[in-house]
This record gives sequence, C-alpha cells and structure tokens, in this order.
Amino acid sequence: MALPFSLIAQQKVKIVLKDNESGSMVKSSNATHLKKPIFEHQGATLSCDSALFYTERNIFEAFSNVHINQGDTINIYSDHLTYDGNTKIAHLTSNVRMIDRSSILTTNILDYNTGTKIGTYVDGGKIVNKDVTITSKRGFYLSSSDDAYFRFDVVAVTPQVRITSDTLRYNTKSNLVYFYGPTDIKGKEDNLYTENGAYNTKTEYAFFGKKNLYTNGARSLKGDSLYYDGIKGIGKAVRNIVFRDTSDKTVMYGQLGFYYRADERALVTKNPYVGLGTADSVKINGKMRLDTLWLGADTLETQKVLQKKLVLIASPVLSKDNELADEEPKEPAVPKPTVPVTPLTDSLSLKPKTKEPEKNPSKPDKAERKRKRDKDKTVLAPDSLSKTTTALDSIPLKVPDSLTQKANLLKTDSLVRKTDSLQKKTDTLARKALSQAKGASNALKPAVKAALKKPGLKDSILKDTTITSPADTIRTRIIKAYHNVRVFKSNMQAVADSLFYTSADSTLRWYGKPILWSQNSQQTGDTIYLRLRNKKLHTMQTLRNSFLVNVNSDSAKFNQVKGKLITAFFTNGEISNVFVDGNAESVYYNMNKDSAYTDMNQTVSSRIKILFKNKKITKLSAIKNPEGARTPMGELKEDIILTGFIWKPELRPLSKKEVINGKPKPKPTAKTPAAKKPVAQKIPKTVSEAKLPLSPGALKKQATDALKKVVPAATTTVKKADSLISKEAPAVQQILKKSLDTAKADSLIEKLQPAPSKKQ
Repeated sequence: MALPFSLIAQQKVKIVLKDNESGSMVKSSNATHLKKPIFEHQGATLSCDSALFYTERNIFEAFSNVHINQGDTINIYSDHLTYDGNTKIAHLTSNVRMIDRSSILTTNILDYNTGTKIGTYVDGGKIVNKDVTITSKRGFYLSSSDDAYFRFDVVAVTPQVRITSDTLRYNTKSNLVYFYGPTDIKGKEDNLYTENGAYNTKTEYAFFGKKNLYTNGARSLKGDSLYYDGIKGIGKAVRNIVFRDTSDKTVMYGQLGFYYRADERALVTKNPYVGLGTADSVKINGKMRLDTLWLGADTLETQKVLQKKLVLIASPVLSKDNELADEEPKEPAVPKPTVPVTPLTDSLSLKPKTKEPEKNPSKPDKAERKRKRDKDKTVLAPDSLSKTTTALDSIPLKVPDSLTQKANLLKTDSLVRKTDSLQKKTDTLARKALSQAKGASNALKPAVKAALKKPGLKDSILKDTTITSPADTIRTRIIKAYHNVRVFKSNMQAVADSLFYTSADSTLRWYGKPILWSQNSQQTGDTIYLRLRNKKLHTMQTLRNSFLVNVNSDSAKFNQVKGKLITAFFTNGEISNVFVDGNAESVYYNMNKDSAYTDMNQTVSSRIKILFKNKKITKLSAIKNPEGARTPMGELKEDIILTGFIWKPELRPLSKKEVINGKPKPKPTAKTPAAKKPVAQKIPKTVSEAKLPLSPGALKKQATDALKKVVPAATTTVKKADSLISKEAPAVQQILKKSLDTAKADSLIEKLQPAPSKKQ
C-alpha cells in the first residue's frame, strides 16, 4: 500500500554516526560529545575535529576542520557547522569554502541543503573559476545545474571585462552570464550597458535585449537588440538603432546596423538616414529652428580616417566683380623641423669649416669697399688693447711717422706671438679631447653592437627618431551612401545612386545620374559637388553633361543651360551666380514688366554667365565667342528643347519622411466591376431540352410562360422593322419613281424612232 505524499515528507531519516575516536555523554544538554566523528546522512559524509550529537533531535554541532563531502563532486569546508537531519540543512560559519568540479565559493556564512544541493549566502560571497570571479551581497548556488544566482552589488571580473550588475546568473559549465537588471560591461576600450541579456565570459559573445547602449570613446550605438562579439570587435543592432559620435556631432539612424571596432566604422543597411547640422534656419510652426540636412539611402557607412589619405576638392572662388576666379589656394605645407648639427671642431674652435658666401666680382661687397677706403690708414690694435689705444689717441701729441711705424710693428709682433701661444694651447686641448672621445667610443662599441642585435630595437630607434608632421595624424569624418541616395534640406534636395562626404572639405559628392533641386532650378550631370562653408550652402559644381533647367512657378516655359562644367554660387541659401563653361548653350525666355513673355533667346558660347534674384533669372550673358538668335513669341511655332533635357520633379524629396522611407508608392486605383450583360434566355424547342416534367398541366404552364416571353420580344422586333421601313420609305419611293420615269422615257423613244426600211 502506497503512503500519501505528505506522510513521506514527514518521514525522518536518522543521522548515522559511522566512526569516532571517543565519546562522552553531556547530561546537561542531553548530547554526546564526540572526537573525530564521521557522520553519514543520505549520501553525504560529514566529519570534524569534535562534535555535540543530539541523537533524539537528529541534530549535531561540529567544530574545527568541518568537511562535508557529497558524491565526490562537492566538498564544503568551514570552522563551524550546525546540521539538522530533519531539514537536511547545514548551517556553516567562518571561513566557508564550497568546492565543486569547476569553481570555488567562499563566504563567512553558508546554508547548504544536502537534499537539493543548493547553497545560499546573505552576507557577501565570492565564486571563482578559471574564467571569472564574481562577488555579491547575496547568492544562491545550485550544484546540480551548475547555476549561481547573485543579487545586490554584483561584480564579475574576467581578463577582458569588468561586469557590474544588480541581478545576475552565472552557469559555471557554459560560462554564460545572464543579466536581469541594470548592468555595465566595461572593457579595455569600450563599455556595454543593458538591463536584460547574456554574456559568454569565454567567447566574449553578448546579447542585450532592453535599454541597450554600446560606447567606445566618443562613439555610441544603441538599439532594441544588440549583439556583440568581443573577440572580433563587431557589434550588431536591430530596430530603432542610433549611432552617435559626439566628437563631430554625427548622428545616424536606422533599423539594422553594424559597428566595427578595429576601424571605428558604422554600417546601417535598413532605413538608414543621417542628419548633418547646418547654420541655416527655417521657420517651423512659427518658430525658427536649425535647418538640418537629412541624408538617406539603401546603405549608409561612416567612419573616421586619416585626412592625408583623402583627395580633397578645392572650392571655386567668386571675385569682387562677380567673375569666376581661380580656385582657393591650398594651405602651405608645414615644413618639417630640422635639428641643427654643430661640428666637433666648431665647439673646440679648431679651424671651423664655414662656407663663405660667393662674391659677385661686378659688385664688391661692403667689406671690400671699406678695405679699399682704409687701405692707407693705420691698422688698429685688437679688442683686448682697444681701451689703451683709445686713450693714447685722445692725447694731443704729434708723433713722428717713423716712431709710429715702429710702435705698430712692435704691437703687431707681440699680438702674433700671443695668438700663436693660444693656438698651441688650444690644439693641445683639442687633441686631448679627441683622444678621450675616441677611447669612450671604442669602449661603447661592444655594448652598442650587442644592443643592436636585440630584435625590434632598430625599428624602435627608427620609429622614435622619425619626424612626423601634425597634419599626418589628423582624422576626419567620412560618410558613404549606396543606392537610391536621397537628400532633403529646406532650400536644397537631391537624388543619386551614390554619395561621398568628408568633413575635411565639407563637400557632398553625388555620383550615378545625380539630380539636384534648388528653388525653381534643377541640376543634372555625371557628377555633382556641393560644398558647405560655415555650415551653409556655398558652391556647386556639375561635371560632364551638365544641364540646368529653371522654370518660373507661374509658367510652363523651361529656361535651359548646358555645358561641360556648371559652377554655381549661393548667397543666403539661394543660387545667385552661375557660370557655364565648355560648349555652353542656352535657351532663355525674356519677360516684360507685366511678366509676359516677349521673345526667346538661343545662345551658343564658350562661357555663359547667369544672374539670379528672387529665385528667377534676371540676366543671361554670353562671355566668350557668342552666337545667338532672338525669336519673338509670335513667331515661335514650338518650344525649343536642348539635347539632354531632363525634367523629373516627381523624384524630388519633399520631406524628411521621404528621405527615410523613400517616395510613397501610388495607391492602386480600385477597379470598378464590369456590368454583367443580361443573358438571353434560351427558349427550349423540345421537351427534352426544356427538361420539363411529363405532367400535362405542368407542360401547359411551361409553354404558356415561354410564349409570354417570346411574344413581347417578337412584337418589339416587328415594331422596330416598321419604324425602319417608315423611315426609309420616302427614299425607296424616290428610287422607284426614278426607275418608272426611266422606263416610260425608253418606251417613248422607241415609239418616236422611224421604222427601218426594207431591203430591195
């Protein structure tokens, strides 16, 4: 007979004393004092130096060198233990260590259930294995599933990262860390934040599913879901992603993106768009706000690269007289610093090797001219005797020329002798210094040779001595856009197949059938460059097959200009000057003061200059080798369209929403169902066709109904025939009348003709 579950749970398994050295009864507590006891209880072996065993209560208290062994996989050590055989709970205190196959748990207080194999601490603990060290205020360790749960002030440290969390679970077998609250994962260069996710301490692969943020210096990536491979340094973000770089205020959005740590590159492949801040302002809902340039495409990519690797574009310049000047001068290259080298002989004043400047024989220098002027004058004493000679010269005495010459000779001889002695001393000192230097260099040669033999030392020396220019280390932002590129700004819109932008020259480069709109003008060509200056539209260049179309908002006439190169300048965000170069052609419609068209001018020239005001062309001038014709509007049979004309207003992005999602697809028109033609009922000719019943009454009724349907239709047909006959009757009567008249006339002619004469 099976016992109820409640009775089974109430059954108590007695603790078995397997061995001990000695024991004595303690009458006051009704316990047995044991030395070196060994207890067994449901697969667990418990030992210690001494114990108090309460046999009736099924409890014992152990002291010193406490050891619990369970299944040869779990070993727990402590200084003190209280074990209850009824609840199977061991309460261990002081220097507690719980060791299993892969980790070690240390704490001061641990409650361990030998039945469920669950250890619990509430006063701080630490788990250590070969991959991670985890500390927390509270913890639960499930030995059967190799899971450890940590709560409050959780810190996990690996060789690669430091994890701080509120709630965390760690599996010692799979090396997976699970997060259930605010968590930071701090690496050597980057940081991850989440409130729900998992991280593998061995493979460094992570998943985050709530309030996720990845940061690396000034760069950050967030999304509803984040995946990160720490070894490869690749991150993936899904849904509502935002890539941000605070160093240059770049922000990129999308629904699917990737980040590559090695080259600091971000790639967004689903609904990507980026906003570039400008200094222009636009009025929105009655408030002035900055006019952001929004850029979208099928794929966007951005990173920072060395500026020296880029080919920068110089901006065209508009001169003061509104003419196209040369391009902006490039900044002068920074000269590399040089270290002056002083020869050893210079420092020792031994015959310094100074290079004298070359003399032009046709133009003697100042020293030569002075020497000629002073040729016959007395030679002055050196500086050391200048004071004496000055004092003597101030005495007003007349000295004979012979005495003066002798005195000068004596002075010169003494100075020469002093100079020679000084030169000899200097030579001696120099020779001593040189010999000492040679000795020192010979002593250093073996040490230098041995040092140079070390691997990598030469490279490090060369690397340390290499002089680099500061410009070689400058990094700048680039943005690449691929396929279906769309750009929107309040005063400029564009589409193209691809785009490249760098903040080094603030130039947007469109490639692949680009079209750019500004106010009432449309620009097309093979390549378009748009340059910003001070975060405002500055210049635009269209290269090869350039075509500009301008149309007034209240007209359908197309002003057209084409050439090899079109250069446009902006003033306050609007086109002000345009220059067309290389086989320039134009079609321009002149208007009078009443905005009525008067004539059409068609011009061919090497260069055409166009001036704009208030979004309209005010002047068009042919500058070089012009040829043209003017046609009054009254004589113009049809509008002139230049070869290569393109007009695509339907592709123009009209809002930020169209940059993100593209142009809305036209809704399919609802098809009206075709009216069903009335099906003429077939009148059965036989009983078998009609499938009539054989009953005479039913047969008579069916025949009557059929006749009722046939008779009205036949009557209608007869009436139509009658009306048709009545309409055609007069014409028929006329035809018959004419036929009768003709017959009567023929008979009358026959009567009037004479009878033929008979032959004789």
